Amino acid sequence: MVDQTKKREKPSEEMRTANLKYLCRRVLPGWTWKVEGSGYRLYSKASSASSATTDDRGEGEDAAPTSGICRPLSEILKELNKKVPDSLVKTRVEHDGFAIRYIPWHTVNRILNLHAPEWSGEVRNISYSADAKSVSVVYRVTLYGTDAEIFRESTGTASIDDTSYGDPVQKAEAMAFRRACARFGLGLHLYHEDVS
Repeated sequence: MVDQTKKREKPSEEMRTANLKYLCRRVLPGWTWKVEGSGYRLYSKASSASSATTDDRGEGEDAAPTSGICRPLSEILKELNKKVPDSLVKTRVEHDGFAIRYIPWHTVNRILNLHAPEWSGEVRNISYSADAKSVSVVYRVTLYGTDAEIFRESTGTASIDDTSYGDPVQKAEAMAFRRACARFGLGLHLYHEDVS
């Protein structure tokens, strides 16, 4: 595992506002934002439906906050380390009959968008085994906080012969992405369930 933490300059106010508007409009419909102190906080529109007072976007002041944007890494990591609700966890039965609980990659992606909207991810390497029977992907996820940025890398491997869903590279990439996120704590509790 490769770890790196380095200082990062604070994004401009204009950039933060533009990112937040895009996030609420395109990525998280049904959510809005509000300025709080030196940062922003995301709010669910559904949670504020019963509020008596509203702000200039029609949101109740008593709306339950969910996560902030442009927060320190410690706050982002604290949110990612929380247990993922069982309603988001899927179960897949392997060929040998063993049941595996996992979080689909697209759900992991949305959780990252919610709690660490300025994250990035990239495929670092794709390699095939010498016998051409499997493919491995190395994936890197980087989180950006107001104080620093940090990344985690992980690998995923899939058999070329396994065509149960998607192509082998897609499966290996999804596995590597989920594992890299687990290194930040996202869904890590599922790996502990497998051990016990």
